[in-house]
Amino acid sequence: MSSAGVQGGGAASARGRVGEPRSWWSRLAPVAPAVGILLIQQVCFPMPLGAVASGVVLGLLGALGALGLALIWRANRIINFAQGDLGALPATLGVLLVVLGGLPWVVGVAAGLGAAVVVGVLADVLVIRRFFSSPRLLLTVATIGLAQVLAFGALLLPSLWDEGPGIRTLPPPFEFSFDFGGVIFDANDLLAVVIAPLLMVGLAVLLRATDTGVAVRASADRVERAALLGVPVHRLEAQVWTLATVLSFASVMLTAGVTNLPFGVGLGLAVVLRALAALVIGRMTDLVAIASAAVAIGVLERGIEWNTGDVLLLAPVLAALILASLLLQRRGQTRAERNTSSSWRGVGDVRPTPRVLARLPEVRAATAALWLLILAAVVLGPLAMGTNGQLKAATVVGFAVVGVSIVVLTGWAGPVSLGQMAFVGVGAAVGARVMGEWGWEPVTAMLVAALVGAVVAVVVGLPALRLDGLYLAVTTLALSLAASAWIFSNRIAEWIPLGAFERPSVLLSIPVDTPLRIYYFSLAVLAVVLVALRGLRRGRTGRILLALRDNEPGVSAFGVSPVRAKLTAFAVSGAVAAVAGVLFVLQQGAFRATTFLPEESLTVFVSTVIGGLASLTGGVLGAVFQRGAQWLLPAPWSFFATGAGVLLVLLFLPDGLGGLWWRVRDRGLRWAARRHSVPSLALDRSATEDHVVDAGVEPVPEDPGVAAADRALAEVGGAAAGEPTEGVES
Repeated sequence: MSSAGVQGGGAASARGRVGEPRSWWSRLAPVAPAVGILLIQQVCFPMPLGAVASGVVLGLLGALGALGLALIWRANRIINFAQGDLGALPATLGVLLVVLGGLPWVVGVAAGLGAAVVVGVLADVLVIRRFFSSPRLLLTVATIGLAQVLAFGALLLPSLWDEGPGIRTLPPPFEFSFDFGGVIFDANDLLAVVIAPLLMVGLAVLLRATDTGVAVRASADRVERAALLGVPVHRLEAQVWTLATVLSFASVMLTAGVTNLPFGVGLGLAVVLRALAALVIGRMTDLVAIASAAVAIGVLERGIEWNTGDVLLLAPVLAALILASLLLQRRGQTRAERNTSSSWRGVGDVRPTPRVLARLPEVRAATAALWLLILAAVVLGPLAMGTNGQLKAATVVGFAVVGVSIVVLTGWAGPVSLGQMAFVGVGAAVGARVMGEWGWEPVTAMLVAALVGAVVAVVVGLPALRLDGLYLAVTTLALSLAASAWIFSNRIAEWIPLGAFERPSVLLSIPVDTPLRIYYFSLAVLAVVLVALRGLRRGRTGRILLALRDNEPGVSAFGVSPVRAKLTAFAVSGAVAAVAGVLFVLQQGAFRATTFLPEESLTVFVSTVIGGLASLTGGVLGAVFQRGAQWLLPAPWSFFATGAGVLLVLLFLPDGLGGLWWRVRDRGLRWAARRHSVPSLALDRSATEDHVVDAGVEPVPEDPGVAAADRALAEVGGAAAGEPTEGVES
């Protein structure tokens, strides 16, 4: 069946709806959220009519980015975290050609538009198409890596003119001035008011009256089925991503004329936040509701800035709007929605070394040598470093603790949290208070911070029980933005001491007054956390968490409460993250709010994916990789290393660097088994079975997702019956 056939069916159903009477509420419902936002602005942040008009201009430009985000959602069912950077890279080129290159406005904009088309096509061909059959959450994480690669390009562009990143404004192309309500509007404002509505109308016509628009709607729920019906899905995706990039480019380029933009300094996330709020308020697919909500958010942002002079207050307001919209919306259970709401599955499990192989002399010697090498590196290595190197090593250890907290929540239980640094910040705030103001020793401070972090994580987890997959990821990111802008900055109340303090002795007797001692204490904390979490994974709770990730209905069938299990995962993850926050405060000797920015939440999640979500080892390896790239490479190249690293890992190493290590170990174990002609455990099967195969015989390959679900359910069945089960070595 061709796309024309699909169009005919869609047209027939549309004709069936035309005859149905529409109530006045159904006609006004799409703009009702925008009206509510405008009422909030008028009541809480009133301003003159001219300022309202300037907010409308910014809102129209923000609507372009939001519609691009909605277009990607329609086509791929993902949250495109690279939406802002897709347009920021070509817009940076266009602005620099005009501002630094001296080219005419039209030439610079045309060059930027051409670059936007190229960027959109390359993003689809080189990245998105590679994940055509992958879970939507995995593709969403890939867009985070893509955003970092694009940010790297935007950071490098000014160097072509021997300049660095900075705040720049696009000059107007012609003379024009208009005074409205005490606010002066120039040619750039006029262009924004004309071009933005034209682009929105053009997008609506494209989606409703062309084969491309019909095909986008036809393939939104089931891409594979649309391909079987004759829809050219790959060509369609290229068109959609190109169009979304052009919309983002237009938004950023025109905004650069209306206001100042920090080109090359992390523009993408700020753009995505506003667009994401409008997308969620508009129920992800209603273009009228999305565009009107984006315009209202622009007016609200202008009102906040007009009344308070602090635009950062917008972040908690947007977080509240996102959370309320997600909790109030009713989502169905279509196949597409179940696909987008899935947890992070298929990360695999780490098999412990079978006892029959662990006794072999080669295995024992290799294990001893490996442990000696690790101990020498982590214990003796810092002795050869200077003071700066020891402080960096301690910071790596702190981020390793954050990484293992993400492993517990996402790798073991499944929920995806993109706001983990908010829990770290809570622990840091508690640590700064009890150590800096009250003089408590660090171990006690960590215990208190862990308790507070667990409580806060459970509070966040309670509303999150109604959300999962991409919706939960969006919620946690919004909460992280709100915490960074409103709580950690002391804007609510000055409850976090920001001054430096003298580091108290550990247990009132062990001083941590030098970088080397701080490092060793941080290393000891990491060791304790790893031992405790390894014990948790080997116990009943750990087996339940893995089963919950792979098969929640199956877990319920065994009489286990998924709600209690999810809250347990949130509590443990929040407690461990809070401990890391105390470590950061102790290392820095003060509370530094910049450590807990939302960008850091995305970075630590991506680094943990690179390390491997399957095991605690992956959380440590991810921190070493990311922070090593940050410190060993110049600033732009660290973005590229992290972004390209996560894309390569998602493509070729689904289990991350940790999974690669465990596969190398398994090959070594099989070699040792063959050398001694002894039976070896089939490492691809459950480690809880005493199944052996003849030496030299490879196990039969099996579907890793099905196998993981079967193993997890078997473990939960044993846990529910009280049977002991050998755990997974981490």
